[in-house]
Amino acid sequence: MLVAGTGRNLSIMAGPLSEMVAPPKLIAAFGTALHLASGARRGFSCLTLVLVWLLAGCSSLPMVVPDMSRHPNRAVRMEGAHGPLSTEQSRAVLQKLKAEDGETTILDRRVALEGANGGTPLVVGNKATLFQDGPATFKAMFAAIARARDHINMETYIFEDDEIGERFAAALLAKQAEGVQVNLIYDSVGSINAPRAFFDRLHAAGVNVLEFNPINPLTARAGWDVNQRDHRKLLIVDGRVAFLGGINISSVYSSSAFSKRPKRPKRQSPQGKLPWRDTQVELEGPVVADFQRLFLGTWAKQNGDALAPRRYFPTLTAQGKEIVRAIGSSPDEPYSLMYATLISAIRSAETSVHLTFAYFAPDKQMLRALEATAARGVDVRIILPSTTDSGLVFNAGRSYYTELLRAGVKLYELRDGLLHAKTAVIDDVWSTIGSTNLDWRSFLHNDEINAVILGPVFGAQMHTVFEADMAASNRILLDQWEKRPLSLRIKERAARIWAYWL
Repeated sequence: MLVAGTGRNLSIMAGPLSEMVAPPKLIAAFGTALHLASGARRGFSCLTLVLVWLLAGCSSLPMVVPDMSRHPNRAVRMEGAHGPLSTEQSRAVLQKLKAEDGETTILDRRVALEGANGGTPLVVGNKATLFQDGPATFKAMFAAIARARDHINMETYIFEDDEIGERFAAALLAKQAEGVQVNLIYDSVGSINAPRAFFDRLHAAGVNVLEFNPINPLTARAGWDVNQRDHRKLLIVDGRVAFLGGINISSVYSSSAFSKRPKRPKRQSPQGKLPWRDTQVELEGPVVADFQRLFLGTWAKQNGDALAPRRYFPTLTAQGKEIVRAIGSSPDEPYSLMYATLISAIRSAETSVHLTFAYFAPDKQMLRALEATAARGVDVRIILPSTTDSGLVFNAGRSYYTELLRAGVKLYELRDGLLHAKTAVIDDVWSTIGSTNLDWRSFLHNDEINAVILGPVFGAQMHTVFEADMAASNRILLDQWEKRPLSLRIKERAARIWAYWL
């Protein structure tokens, strides 16, 4: 895969695409203010009059050019519990996967395309367990924490001082008291509602606590950029099991939108709000080491205190049959690896592209990839929210509906739940779950983390979840959409102006 240029004044094939027209720190502060204002749940008022001229020189996402056609025989980098696999061993892994489902060719092509994207290797021998919504996810996470014997590494965007936050704090404190070392990274903006005393209590008990990119520049340990946020949600226990997805540490996930269908779809959470619909995955096997490296890399990048010696990389054995790739994206890199991976997966789709995203504000290249893929007969469907905690992003996303619908993309909006999932399943054999949204913020400004999972068995599970979500959604039809009120059109166009910053 070739990258033609990025908006961070870096390029591989060409020169910088644009230059900022205002001081970077001023732009960064402005972007974060918009981001905060866009989240109604966070208690901020929406900005109405801001400096439009700042957008004149916005950075751009990379132009991604898949090059598999020129390298059809490129060797795919695969690893197992004992290191790199030979070509013969890699073929044997694929043959076993295909034998389970009768698939003969599409999985081969998917593995070849994913392997060509670069970055971390494809790792075999993993077990992937899919969770929908907070209750099931939290139950599994608490169970894993209770089993910890050596260390717990947690990284989260939001850590609330509420009922769920207190339960997690109590569980972490209990393990720290047993001699299990707990290391915690939380984002300064995402966890802004939690008081300093909440984290001080953890630190006083021996938990290593690191605030990612503090809002206050005087307390920053690394180079200060208020617009760069740690949006990752990652829990690693003893270096053997990893959880990741879209679920933060917050009581808004206490009720499940998924499990209440179809008997009582309108039941609300104890807070009086719609239940949140999200997705998480638990991974066991050799790929956990790659997620561990990503956590420790973030700790080092933020100049966290030296970590106590622990067995962060124990000997791992095969736990299942899934091929998994760990992807960590960061503004510190030349371009977003997850963006490049998703563009490539969509463009090369053969039968279906099924996306579920909470926040949808795509750039032109992503839009063209979706439209072109639908135009050549691939079944492209996207499930989006019908209500949201971020009005600006919600309206910005809706501003693209008309052109997508005209191109043949099928759009749905989830009923009776606040959609927060970030997932995709393509050709029913390529799946991804993680923290990355389909918007500029995820691809340019945030640290994000995803798992790409290759295989028909897990793909079938993802397909089943997608079908259930689609059944609980309203389909958006072009003729009806074009009759929407002028007031909605104005909101959409106004929000679209700020898509880069949301």
